[in-house]
Amino acid sequence: MLKSDRYCVIMAGGIGSRFWPMSTQKFPKQFQDILGTGRTMIQQTYDRISKVIPKEQIFVITNKEYVALSHQQLPEIPEENIVGEPLMKNTAACNLYMANKIAEINPDATMIVLPADHLILKEDVFLEKVELAFEVASKHDYLVTLGITPTRPDTGYGYIQFVEKKGSDYFKVKTFTEKPILEIAQSFLESGDFLWNAGIFIWNVKSIHHAFDLYLPEMMQHFMACEYNSEKENNCIETIYPKVQKISIDNGILEKAKNVYVIPSDLGWSDLGTWTSVYENTEKDKDGNAVKLKHLLSYNSKGNIIRLRNNNKAVIIDGLENYIVVDTDKALLICPRDNDQLIKDYVLDLKNFKKGDKFM
Repeated sequence: MLKSDRYCVIMAGGIGSRFWPMSTQKFPKQFQDILGTGRTMIQQTYDRISKVIPKEQIFVITNKEYVALSHQQLPEIPEENIVGEPLMKNTAACNLYMANKIAEINPDATMIVLPADHLILKEDVFLEKVELAFEVASKHDYLVTLGITPTRPDTGYGYIQFVEKKGSDYFKVKTFTEKPILEIAQSFLESGDFLWNAGIFIWNVKSIHHAFDLYLPEMMQHFMACEYNSEKENNCIETIYPKVQKISIDNGILEKAKNVYVIPSDLGWSDLGTWTSVYENTEKDKDGNAVKLKHLLSYNSKGNIIRLRNNNKAVIIDGLENYIVVDTDKALLICPRDNDQLIKDYVLDLKNFKKGDKFM
């Protein structure tokens, strides 16, 4: 395929509530340097994909509240390529919106859709798999996804079952399973024919339009009413967004479509969905504490992750084991690492407890 037919969409609309209190509604995790690398998560995502796709053909779709922040962090991308959604409608709506915009520019386009907040350590492997995915998706009426080789029976990820075919680099998808219980996740791992669903998708605009026609025709009808890349676009999108279904691209399209293919990919991948995943991907001291602090004294403490907004603050911990400690200007979180999935509940309880204060 022609490289001029390749496009990218970076999805950057989430609020990352499981990363509270560092990630807030006004400044969510994709715009933060979670791992202390010097580049934020969305900047790292751009850095990777810009090696194979020109900046003029990279788009960002985010909440309209974060359009200015996206411009600030990615000044390389043309301003008109950063698109703000008026409402959060999960991932089906934003995928169709961007497929329509790109198809209006280039009806032969093949596009890759990337979450803004994923860690990929094996960048060379990622780019190699992306090249393969573009070739497959441009030549066939396939919806292609990158599936991550699982390393443990994790219950926090969706799983893709594929049909083995000798001598192939990509395989037909048989089933999607969302976040199974531990026993089922263990059986998936042992079977060898399941992959983690990373939420990285590659398809030709014609193929994804056909899928929406088949499986979400009402949504397709709403979006086809707009004139894309015109002065009328924003008003039309504002009008139709309240009417469209709130559903993920996985539930709305991929679980139903018969032409989904997966490329197994060992990328050194993490969705950095929880503080525990950050702990696992951060350098640790001799006691297994994941800390990047100038002034820390640690006694009888191990397995903790500690993050401070003010890195000049002195910190002393004694007798703490396997905890998350996050301190910001407005909030302090101290909880066991095993409870990191409950942080969203803490945030909800805090909203109800202090409705008059702007903690969020």
